[in-house]
Amino acid sequence: MLYYRNNINSLVNLLELMPKYDVKGIIFSSSCTVYGQPTAENLPVTEEAPIQKALSPYGNTKQINEEIIQDYIHSGANIKSVILRYFNPIGAHPTALIGELPNGVPMNLIPFVTQTAIGIRKELKIFGNDYNTKDGTCIRDYIYVVDLAKAHVAAMTRVLDKETDPIEIFNIGTGRGLSTLEVVEGFEKATGVKVNWQYAPRREGDIEKVWGNVDKANNILGWRADTPIEDVLASAWKWQVKLREDGVM
Repeated sequence: MLYYRNNINSLVNLLELMPKYDVKGIIFSSSCTVYGQPTAENLPVTEEAPIQKALSPYGNTKQINEEIIQDYIHSGANIKSVILRYFNPIGAHPTALIGELPNGVPMNLIPFVTQTAIGIRKELKIFGNDYNTKDGTCIRDYIYVVDLAKAHVAAMTRVLDKETDPIEIFNIGTGRGLSTLEVVEGFEKATGVKVNWQYAPRREGDIEKVWGNVDKANNILGWRADTPIEDVLASAWKWQVKLREDGVM
């Protein structure tokens, strides 16, 4: 219910208020979860790939949000929207002044990795090692959060351009899939810090493998995610170390 209240109610309120305050455009944070588990012929997944039944309440809210925006504009609302379908944002700003600080036990991979590496969590569980992937673990397209932020700057230019379509959708990722095991081992290599981890049973709602075709964002937005994964993982560790130094956790 928290996902539905936060993600849907807030968007409806915002869209209703935009004309009142003469706000002409919205950049919407969508998600690759709208694709569900793409079929083999749709990997890497493009923006034209079929929208499939969501495997989680979060993913379902993103599908509904996209439909609300498209219906609202189609009905004649005088606004524009660039919809960005994020893949898996990770990392922190290189200054370690801004990063990810989830409430309670992290649900995302990287905060759990860094918290385990620094001793906050006893061990990291990799959910499933029997998927149809190169090493049996899930595959995702991990994008550096700073590269993601730069995509928004590029999208803002599109929103302000009166000559573009009222709704445009872009995949925001690296175009490359990494397995969970590759990320954990990559973290250890990038930081020199070992992570206590073990395999655990599959987790309901997890997609086996998904990564994006990002040609459209590269060519139309003029944007590209080009930060090496080693630097991205190192930035996450630098952020975790800064939190410890500051007495946050």
